[in-house]
Amino acid sequence: MMRVGHGYDVHRLVDGGSHLMLGGVRIPHHQYLKAHSDGDVLIHAVIDALLGAAALGDIGQWFPDSDQRYADINSRRLLAIVGNALQERQVMINNLDVTVVAQSPKLQPYITQMKANLAEDLQLSVTQVNIKATTTEGLGFVGTKQGIAVHAVSLVDML
Repeated sequence: MMRVGHGYDVHRLVDGGSHLMLGGVRIPHHQYLKAHSDGDVLIHAVIDALLGAAALGDIGQWFPDSDQRYADINSRRLLAIVGNALQERQVMINNLDVTVVAQSPKLQPYITQMKANLAEDLQLSVTQVNIKATTTEGLGFVGTKQGIAVHAVSLVDML
């Protein structure tokens, strides 16, 4: 049985940082993404898409921000946990399609590594992972550089 999941996440950009994390890539930037974990909004949206497709709840249920075990954790570790849980339940990931909505920084130089990270953590081929970036042309909280939003869609087979 094929199932689709959608994930959406937003994190606030805060001045004073030296980098931000997206797709497991450390990107030099004067702002960082505020969060309980490392703030990797891309991975968080992917986790929600996968959990949604498998009807396994959401990232907040699996890794609550009230639990100090997840404070400042590398989101790739969370993604690997979810990937293993899906394998145990015989859920096969067909593909991921991710859209990052960010006014800055420019993400194109980092997308290949982001795709490789997701593929590695989920034991997929990079051909099963697509990541694209867009802006809001200066509109809204993304356009005024207050935050970054990510949409992720997954297609899985329930074996």
